[in-house]
Amino acid sequence: MEIDNYSRLQKIKKENGSQENSYLDYEIKVSKAKLASQGVNVEDITL
Repeated sequence: MEIDNYSRLQKIKKENGSQENSYLDYEIKVSKAKLASQGVNVEDITL
């Protein structure tokens, strides 16, 4: 489920283009930390 959340956040960030969104960046960091704590390598699923 967290992988799906991370993937969704990555898609939103990509669609934002160069527009800055600090809340989105924070949510991506939190999701990345959760996945890392579960041993998931997010580099393989980052857009």
